[in-house]
Amino acid sequence: MQDFVRRHPVWALIIAIVVAVFLWLVFAPWSDALEEVLGRKRVFLNAIFGGVTLGALYFLVAAGFTLIFGLMRNVNLAHGSLYLLGGYLGFEVSEATGSWLLAFPVVFVAVAILGLVLQNQVFRRMEGEELRQTMVTIGLSVVIADILLWIWGGQSYTILSPDWLSGPMTLPVISSVRDTGEIAYLRYPAVRMAILFAAIVIGVGMWLILNRTRLGMLIRAGVDDREMLAASGVRIHYVFLAVFAFGAGLAGIGGIVGGTFQSLSPGEDTRFLLASLVVVIVGGMGSIPGAAIGALVIGLSEQLGLVYAPTYSVVFTFLIMAAVLAFRPQGLLGASR
Repeated sequence: MQDFVRRHPVWALIIAIVVAVFLWLVFAPWSDALEEVLGRKRVFLNAIFGGVTLGALYFLVAAGFTLIFGLMRNVNLAHGSLYLLGGYLGFEVSEATGSWLLAFPVVFVAVAILGLVLQNQVFRRMEGEELRQTMVTIGLSVVIADILLWIWGGQSYTILSPDWLSGPMTLPVISSVRDTGEIAYLRYPAVRMAILFAAIVIGVGMWLILNRTRLGMLIRAGVDDREMLAASGVRIHYVFLAVFAFGAGLAGIGGIVGGTFQSLSPGEDTRFLLASLVVVIVGGMGSIPGAAIGALVIGLSEQLGLVYAPTYSVVFTFLIMAAVLAFRPQGLLGASR
């Protein structure tokens, strides 16, 4: 952080100002007059928390994508299909067992196994051939989408959260001040806050593994110079198999999360593939903190756009991506190559 402030003082000042204004908007007990000027605070806060939790979902899906695409340079455009498959499998497991939590390990293992097959049978045979990988995975995504449509049909599915996460929870965030002077606090769905917390834990864990463990060192070394690492006796193929399986499993977990507070239906695979691409471009390829920041920015822009400018909400996302590509092509936290 100190290094970032020293190298980019202007950006550090801008970020500090944005954070200070955000904290004031969230925690300040606005008066009625100010609320009339800036809009209803409760609507604003719901949009903010909606954007943050949507960003957590985008991060779960895009984190696996940034590992596969950003680190390993495998162009897997079937990643959205892994998300939708995980959601459908999570729905079936939770319906059959009555356990929402059990769906997570089952789906992670099942989709990770599919990821192992893809890496071993598809990507290993096309290393360094980005165009060929693109065309093959587009075909795979179409085939998987048709199989999912054949099995689960065209209707929407929603995964029910457990009773202990149902209903709202009270957050220490001031939503308004009543005429009597009583302070009203924001109430928000507990399941979304649990998912946000889980996404933070997963993100921190992934960063620690990549930057503080021997496995992470092997992954980064294999990306930078695969031949040299292989010559040193490391079986890099098995390392990349594990990374691809983990990224695919994360996409499957993202499907359960998406099916819990949104829905599962045909077309969601394309939506989340595009979202993952945008998040990786904005945050920077191969950067876990970059994926987190990119997911947060895209989630907030979508939700605030839906509330205050619904006609142009989709445009905001791609304007952000275009601005990043124009002024910082490697992404906000991506390394120059």
